[in-house]
Amino acid sequence: MQSKATSPEEYLSELPEDRIEPLKKLRKEILKNLPKGFIECINYGMIGYVVPHSVYGDGYHCDPKLPLPFAGLANQKNFIAFYHMGIYADPKLLKWFTTEYPKHTDAKLDMGKSCIRFKKPEQIPFKLFGELMTKVSVKEWINTYESAYKPAAKKK
Repeated sequence: MQSKATSPEEYLSELPEDRIEPLKKLRKEILKNLPKGFIECINYGMIGYVVPHSVYGDGYHCDPKLPLPFAGLANQKNFIAFYHMGIYADPKLLKWFTTEYPKHTDAKLDMGKSCIRFKKPEQIPFKLFGELMTKVSVKEWINTYESAYKPAAKKK
């Protein structure tokens, strides 16, 4: 569910009562572990963690006016969603995450390509998501992104 909020604080203030604390706790863990160079903002109607234009001027290839997305946190109708583009782009990181996940929660992994869904907020492995955020630096993310979406630029 896309929000029209203009700040993470406004986004959180719009949440249903039962989602406020879990999303605040997940956000706190993400911010505590967010590598230098990424910033938090509202992106695609959710809380986003992006590479700002001041670091990566080209922006996102789908819409260059937007910063390069990396991760996101959203309240959906039936679940809390955590999006991490690094998992989608890096098979080694995906393997690490799927191996670590069962060590942190009894919940079955409900995952799309870059989206991890939680229908029960009490099953969110907060510390694991904090650790996941430390696994990719801004420079590594830009290199991964460019190698996948800008192969011609890499050859120059």
